[in-house]
Amino acid sequence: MPIPLIVIAGPTGVGKTRVAIEIAERLEVEIVGADSRQIYRYMDIGTAKPTAEERARVPHHLIDIRNPDEDFSAAEYAREAARVIEEIHQRGKQPLLVGGTGLYIHAVLYGIFEGPGRDEAFRTEMQSLAQESGNLAVYRLLQQRDPATAQRLHPNDLLRVIRALEVFELTGQPISVQQATATAPAAQYASCFLVLSDRRDRLYRRINLRVDEMIQRGLVGEVQGLLRRGYHRGLNPMNSLGYKEIGAYLAGHTDLGSAITLIKRNTRRYAKRQLTWLRKYETPRWILHETEHTLEDTVGTCLHAISEWRKQEA
Repeated sequence: MPIPLIVIAGPTGVGKTRVAIEIAERLEVEIVGADSRQIYRYMDIGTAKPTAEERARVPHHLIDIRNPDEDFSAAEYAREAARVIEEIHQRGKQPLLVGGTGLYIHAVLYGIFEGPGRDEAFRTEMQSLAQESGNLAVYRLLQQRDPATAQRLHPNDLLRVIRALEVFELTGQPISVQQATATAPAAQYASCFLVLSDRRDRLYRRINLRVDEMIQRGLVGEVQGLLRRGYHRGLNPMNSLGYKEIGAYLAGHTDLGSAITLIKRNTRRYAKRQLTWLRKYETPRWILHETEHTLEDTVGTCLHAISEWRKQEA
């Protein structure tokens, strides 16, 4: 029998965490994180990680499981998520997958191509190129060798850009071609796939406000703390939204106001890419979590959708 799995996805800043916690408390659910940055310790404010209080209210999994200098691939995430989901199910609880990292959600629901092993010498060569000439130089190599993969990756997603180049180097084929023909079996879940959204102008206002709140809560100090721990700016997590821009400010490359403006702009662009990814799936039920709607309104709509799904699965 397929394991029943509720999925709540949506763009950054839309309010997934608050909605998921309310649902989890009412349905005896445990939350499985699907955020590629919340897996890292010491990165709390800039990733909008659930607070200690929120995590005390509802069990959370796959948060704070790696240090920022440790690699963690989507394939590794899929294996960890499958294990956790099975354990939650065995305890008689309902697993709830929550996050905005499309690759993670896709890996859980549909499987993922793992590819060949690693070539450490090639990785070192690409990392040196990035340090000497910038991430864009590495990204341009990917554009030449695998345009399809380059189109869906950001130039600063250096870890995945290098991995795509590494697969091409080892196999002579673009990773996009191999992913399209892969037959990796997905874990068998009966899923209720919900997507929270809002009108673009309202979502962008939410994002701008959230960035201001992150600064007020101490994002600059958080980045300083990471640097003091030895997590340098070249690491992939330190090149993610918020951390890259504040890192540049702390290095003296820009002023704080400009860094904040860049965080807002880059986060809005990321939200747009998330929505584009979600629209390619036919299965999700889209739920408008509009600014004027109360949390209770949105939770009620989600609970109704889950109830209808359970009736169909019964």
